[in-house]
Amino acid sequence: MPLCTSRRVERIVQAEIRAMSIECARVGGINLAQGVCDTEVPPPIRRGARRAIDDGINSYTRHDGLSELRQAIARKLREYNGIDADPETEIVVSAGSTGAFYCACMALLDPGDEVILFEPYYGYHLNTLLAAEASAAYVAMSPPDWTFSPEDLRRAIGPRTKGIMVCTPANPSGKVFTARELSWIAEVANERDLFIFTDEIYEYFLYDGRRHVSPGSLREVADRTITISGMSKTFSITGWRIGYSASRERWAKMIGYVGDLVYVCAPAPLQRGVATGMEELEGSFYERLREEYAAKRRRICEALRKANLAPFEPQGAYYVLADASRVPGATGKDKAMHVLHRTGVAGVPGEAFYHDDAGGRLIRFCFAKTDEELEEACRRLERLD
Repeated sequence: MPLCTSRRVERIVQAEIRAMSIECARVGGINLAQGVCDTEVPPPIRRGARRAIDDGINSYTRHDGLSELRQAIARKLREYNGIDADPETEIVVSAGSTGAFYCACMALLDPGDEVILFEPYYGYHLNTLLAAEASAAYVAMSPPDWTFSPEDLRRAIGPRTKGIMVCTPANPSGKVFTARELSWIAEVANERDLFIFTDEIYEYFLYDGRRHVSPGSLREVADRTITISGMSKTFSITGWRIGYSASRERWAKMIGYVGDLVYVCAPAPLQRGVATGMEELEGSFYERLREEYAAKRRRICEALRKANLAPFEPQGAYYVLADASRVPGATGKDKAMHVLHRTGVAGVPGEAFYHDDAGGRLIRFCFAKTDEELEEACRRLERLD
């Protein structure tokens, strides 16, 4: 029998986000496809990482992270998220929030298990499930506010369903789940004995006075919720790969074992840098972050309207889905390539966030750019014909 790849990877494809980023680089365009977050890293974080290297924090850490980082995460969870987590037994630092979700899937899901994704979904969530030999079922959300009903959720539950993924604020839609919607999810999770996995990496990017509610803060589902987040987006350190999960000890123990096997530990000096930032940056930093990104949101939505790419204005995060129905092309990929080659601005085809062709008229754009680069991208988009 000839050598071949494993059956496990046969269903996994390269993320369209990566593919568009590669095409953007090929044509020398402006990349609004990938959420790389090109804004400045706060000085305390840079200083903390440099100091850690100089102080010799360069060896393996405990598999679940440096004590000072786990302590900082525990404080932040308590004060911002309303979650009590023991830093010694219930927090696992991982290689980014994506790594944290992978470890949680490997620890808690069996082959053939199913997890509910709210659609449009983040493609890495789906591919992570597939890598763990699990599968997805879908709850379609309706624009412009990306709403769903309790009945929609119940209809998606099947005999193999073991979990629900809640991404709030959501990538790609920017939806911020309300307390009412989370109560629906909690009720179903308790009825059907399901895990709730979360992705809260954009938890500080909130607009129009909205408030972030963590599913893990709801007492009725605290024992079954795996809270996943990190500071990659907040601190503009997406390449550092520092994320975490917080859950009850019986889940965290096994998630940590998988993390040890796959990653050993997250980069030691960068853990110290993140801990420094979490300790030193005050509330005014997070308020300025919201104000700055609200201004970026206004600018890109204005440009998209002028380009006849009607935006669904996001409630949170730093992406915007735009209706590209007027752009030539039979598919979202055709439309995204048309925009790239006409303007030099890359977005992500909407099909990347749907399991069927429902996203074919959509393109996602990221606005986590410096003001100068975003302004140039907006000027180019406004010239789209």
